[in-house]
Amino acid sequence: MASYTGTGDAGPADEEQAGTGGVTSDGTEAAARRDRAVRAAVEQGLLGPASPIVGLLDITGIRASAAALRDAFDAVTAPGTPVLHAFAVKATPLVPVLRLLHAEGIGAEVASPGELALARAAGVPPSHTVLDSPAKTPAELREALALGIAVNADNPQELDRVDALVRSAPTRSPLGLRVNAQIGGGSIGALSTATATSKFGVALRDEGAREWVVRAYLDRPWLTRLHAHSGSQGVPLELMTQGIAHTYELAEEINERAGRRQIDTLDIGGGLPVNFGSDTHTPTYAQYARLLAATVPGLFDGRYGLVTEFGRSLLAKHGVVLARVEYAKSAGGRAIAVTHAGVQVAARTVYAPESWPLRVTAYDAKGRPKTGPDVVQDVAGPACFAGDLLAEGRSMPLLEQGDYAAALDTGAYYFAHHYTYNSLARPGILGFGPDGADGVRFAVVRTPQTLDEIVAESGGAHPDALTDSL
Repeated sequence: MASYTGTGDAGPADEEQAGTGGVTSDGTEAAARRDRAVRAAVEQGLLGPASPIVGLLDITGIRASAAALRDAFDAVTAPGTPVLHAFAVKATPLVPVLRLLHAEGIGAEVASPGELALARAAGVPPSHTVLDSPAKTPAELREALALGIAVNADNPQELDRVDALVRSAPTRSPLGLRVNAQIGGGSIGALSTATATSKFGVALRDEGAREWVVRAYLDRPWLTRLHAHSGSQGVPLELMTQGIAHTYELAEEINERAGRRQIDTLDIGGGLPVNFGSDTHTPTYAQYARLLAATVPGLFDGRYGLVTEFGRSLLAKHGVVLARVEYAKSAGGRAIAVTHAGVQVAARTVYAPESWPLRVTAYDAKGRPKTGPDVVQDVAGPACFAGDLLAEGRSMPLLEQGDYAAALDTGAYYFAHHYTYNSLARPGILGFGPDGADGVRFAVVRTPQTLDEIVAESGGAHPDALTDSL
């Protein structure tokens, strides 16, 4: 992996402080690291006229979040309890990120053959991998069971497929069933996984469903896990906790009727919301773990192993997309900064800005934070439609030609989920951390997409397929 070093604008406060792991509750250290990295990237030519967009990942911050997750659950869990924190790969599907998290004691939750391939390429072992998906094919299930990867079946038809595979060949895979406690949704309907009509899992409140689940376990001694995912962005902690409480109660009922501890592990999903309004980390893993322990104390008394599947909350605050202002103009009295970051990196924000507003901050042409009076302005992207806006009517120091707009909190579900509108290239991604000499060191996570790669992905190897063959 190529790396680059430079001085940036480092101050006396370094990335690591005793007892903090580089994280403060209000995010001041993270903001300082970000400012140093932006300036260093500009000074080193990693960002500029020839490279007008790049994603940056704060490696110190990612490590601190992983430690905070482990510590939060260790604090409420009985000693010796097996706990697997499996990162939801869909949040940031990048091999170097998965390898970093694995080194920090975090496994992988995968939901497709592609995500499983990424986890395996990152060196995540099968024992630290969980397969969840509402549409697993027989081939996917067969591969997972052959590797010994934990599998949560989503529905009765999928459980029938697992039945057949278990009969045909022995497996080391821990096997479970996903249930939906139907506790209701949060403020973002598209991300609410525990509604009455959610597509995920077996709906427990539907007529006859709960008894069917209990009977499914009693008939299959090898079903030893129970899975639920009741939260995501926009879902309050109390509602998430309610869903886990219902799942725990179901596990207790199944074990009582089985006359033994058949279910030995509860997969409680992830979905901790992220604060997109400031640098403050809230809610925290510690707050969630304490609330769970107070509400469902039996979850942590050592009788059940635990699996978590956090994604956004581990990465979001540690990513920033930086884009050069190519032009600064005005229309109807409104200032408009036309940048190189828009719908191709922030599709959710562009198409659903009310649900997914992003903080955007201004840096000058040398990568320094801009100061001056706030000006109401739009921050626009490069795509050819009027709604391609990172921010609309935002008050901030005026962005001028050659400045840089920074879309914050984009470490998850943004620059790793490219949208190919106008065949815009995927930006490169760099990780950054301290260089040991009050400066900033960068490492290539993903190289920028080339024009040749765009052509290849668009059928470039078959230019005559429709003219000569049909």
